[in-house]
Amino acid sequence: MQPAEWHLLSDDAQLSMAQQALRHAAGLVARRAEWLAAEMEAGTLADRGGPDALRLLAALLQGDDPDRHGGPIGHA
Repeated sequence: MQPAEWHLLSDDAQLSMAQQALRHAAGLVARRAEWLAAEMEAGTLADRGGPDALRLLAALLQGDDPDRHGGPIGHA
């Protein structure tokens, strides 16, 4: 999709696509955090207390509660 085409979409379509992109990005970051934590536990990366912090980050990113972030979507 070209940037100019984005403005041709309805507000609901733009919102839906943005939500999907954010969920996808959060999933990618969460998987990387889990991978890094496992690498630290395996000794491949230096462990300075990171695995627990990374797993906390992953859990937060994987949360499925849309209301947790401040109410209805689409309203400032």
